[in-house]
Amino acid sequence: MIKNILKYSLITLIWLAVWQIVAMVVGQELLFPAPLAVLVRLFELCVSREFYKTLGISLLRVVAGMVIGILIGALGGTLTAFCRIARDFFSPMLAIVRSTPVASFIILLVLWISRDLAPVVIAAIMVIPVVWSNIETGFLQTDKALLEMADAYKMTRAKKIKHIYMPSVYPYFLSSLRSSLGMSWKAGIAAEVLLQPLVSIGKQIFEAKYMLETVDLFAWTAVVIILSVIIEKVLVFFISSALSSYSSEKMGGGANA
Repeated sequence: MIKNILKYSLITLIWLAVWQIVAMVVGQELLFPAPLAVLVRLFELCVSREFYKTLGISLLRVVAGMVIGILIGALGGTLTAFCRIARDFFSPMLAIVRSTPVASFIILLVLWISRDLAPVVIAAIMVIPVVWSNIETGFLQTDKALLEMADAYKMTRAKKIKHIYMPSVYPYFLSSLRSSLGMSWKAGIAAEVLLQPLVSIGKQIFEAKYMLETVDLFAWTAVVIILSVIIEKVLVFFISSALSSYSSEKMGGGANA
């Protein structure tokens, strides 16, 4: 752990030095501010009560969208894995969602729902197809030999799901979370930038750009990047811990029985 901390600290310092060199070469804070100026502004934001209000509301919107997207994707992937008709029916919709630019969704949504709800829907849209396809693949890739053995021993459907399907789907599900949560967060913030809800990180980024406050723009962008990493790590950790705990309990209960 100490070696990793030292390694990543050194890498961070090198990139900060590169940033500082580029800022010195440019020589204009309006175009490219130095890291110290951004850090000072970030500290000023962190001691402001308004900052945490803005942060909390944007987090609530996007995380709500992520959770909705995970639930819909998991249910849809399970349905299409076991029902060929449903798979054929929903595949065009998933292909359209994957292919349509995020900006198009944002522009369409502002015609149908409020600006405050649009980032929630955008965050969900980014998660749904990734989780859906991975859950479906996980079920379809389940070891057929194990299923045949389960049928031979007359295992109930519930036990098949707990002891055979879940271990097969688990790595696919975690992979979908790692690849979609960060993308979902950034898409939600992009929706806020375009739609500018009254209290949002996106509105702060837009205003910083409009007022040519480049230091503020860099500071808020740093906030988005940091939160993207935190959200991904925290959600993946809690979901994987919950699933691991659930699987362990069921396996233990099955063994005792």
